Amino acid sequence: MNKTAVIGFLGTTLDNGFSSNRWQRWRPTVSLGLHDELLVDELHILYSKRDKRLFKIIVDDVAQVSSHTKVIGHHVSLSSPWDFAEVYAELYDFVAGFDFQDKTDYLLHLTTGTHVAQICWFLLVEAGFIPADLIQTSPCPRPDQADPQGRYQVIDLDVSRYDGLRERFEAEKQQHWQTLQANLVTQNVAYQKLISDIEKVATRSTAPILLMGATGAGKSQLAGQIYALKKAKASSTTQSKYTLDKFIEVNCATLRGDTAMSVLFGHVKGAFTGAATSREGLLKSADGGLLFLDEIGELGLDEQAMLLTALEEQRFYPLGSDTPISVSFQLMAGTNKDLRQVVADGEFRADLFARLNTWTFFLPSLKDRLEDLPANIDYELARLGSEQQQQYRFTLEARQRYESFAMSADATWQGNFRDLTASMIRLTTLAESKVIRNDDVQAEIERLTHLWGLPNVSNVSNGYNNLTKNSLSNNKFKIDLDSKTIEQGSGNILSQYLDEETLTTIDPFEAMQLAYVITVCINHKNQAAAGRYLYEHSRDKLKSPNDSDRLRKYLMKFGLKFDELGM
Repeated sequence: MNKTAVIGFLGTTLDNGFSSNRWQRWRPTVSLGLHDELLVDELHILYSKRDKRLFKIIVDDVAQVSSHTKVIGHHVSLSSPWDFAEVYAELYDFVAGFDFQDKTDYLLHLTTGTHVAQICWFLLVEAGFIPADLIQTSPCPRPDQADPQGRYQVIDLDVSRYDGLRERFEAEKQQHWQTLQANLVTQNVAYQKLISDIEKVATRSTAPILLMGATGAGKSQLAGQIYALKKAKASSTTQSKYTLDKFIEVNCATLRGDTAMSVLFGHVKGAFTGAATSREGLLKSADGGLLFLDEIGELGLDEQAMLLTALEEQRFYPLGSDTPISVSFQLMAGTNKDLRQVVADGEFRADLFARLNTWTFFLPSLKDRLEDLPANIDYELARLGSEQQQQYRFTLEARQRYESFAMSADATWQGNFRDLTASMIRLTTLAESKVIRNDDVQAEIERLTHLWGLPNVSNVSNGYNNLTKNSLSNNKFKIDLDSKTIEQGSGNILSQYLDEETLTTIDPFEAMQLAYVITVCINHKNQAAAGRYLYEHSRDKLKSPNDSDRLRKYLMKFGLKFDELGM
């Protein structure tokens, strides 16, 4: 069976027991040992040094009524037990350093301590920082009867029991004014300013909004929050021409050919082979609402032209139809591409980009907001705990180890917040007893390192006679600078792509560099991704960084093209 441990303050007033008649009255801490059905194995008491004498009396008295109970004292230093910030900080530090054990059921004693301390205890338990239920003790209801035992009640904070209250709270909250910043927890000043600007635009403008940022930067999540904000604003005023009772979202990367046209603009029966019935299309479905086109940079040029017409003329023709459909909707778009470059490459219409570019916001990657990483870890723990009806937590050492890696240069966070979410899912799923320990973190660091394909450099010695690297796919290649041959497995990586004349004239340093660049290119799906990996840090020093173009120009020096590598 699990042990039972109780944590609580020493009651300087209620626990007072210097007189000989102390056994004739109820004392909350001592009463914990007087119940036959409540067997307390450990009693952790927080007290200040000035109450040391009272603490010793309580230890002796508990030993008399419950000899198997081990009393453990913890010194706390509070200049003002009624100062909320000070009390919460002190208790938070206590909890962070407390070694919660497996196979132990913890109870948090709420009866002793100031009201401020009781509130802080409750918040820490409810937030999942303390894996405990609450216990409340009270004296006998009849004051004329001497009853040192009193009564107790265990309070289980099972959040599922409060679903009704939560639904009521959410319903009432939707009736009041919402802000994006109200749901924002960030220490990044630039991101705070960005969200503030988006909030102003969302509540004041009906022009298209374009969200640009790397995959996993949170574009879809932010789009949903913007919609909720705009809808709240629309319902509070009669001036809006949109009811915004619909939010239509589509990932354009999943649309190809006639399917793209049909999904977006609909079709009439017989418009193409297999069109047995008519289809309304998402633009029509979004009429009066908000349409979010995620990864809009993946749309074909024909679809882009029809979308531009729908935006400017508020009408379009379904596939195979001669009758226009009138629509009125607000447009929001997201992309992980820099549309400025895509326009320059001729893959995106300049006129559509100009129409979208009224309000363009660049969302920072997780690597650009590392100061917000601890808060996002807490958010993921709370979210996953709520979904699973569990309370997950790190040990102090494990938390420090994870944050140290997560905020280091070794953590590339290529998938941004999606990577963080996936990492926390793995940690909470594999953790024993819902406690994430140092071994769990070390295993997760190894998983992330493998998933991100971080190269490891070794054997750099003897005047660089030999250099061995692990490529992104963990296949080793060796560079022998004396003979200027670079081998990957049993083949010669440079000889696959360079002519004999270039091989005999290339400098050893350049040969080593080029071989590594080729390996990176082979192991990335496109030139942009390889460029982002290779120029991760130097791009910040350029006024107009374009990783893909820099890589393209470097490869051209040797007559190489990205698409030809690895073939």
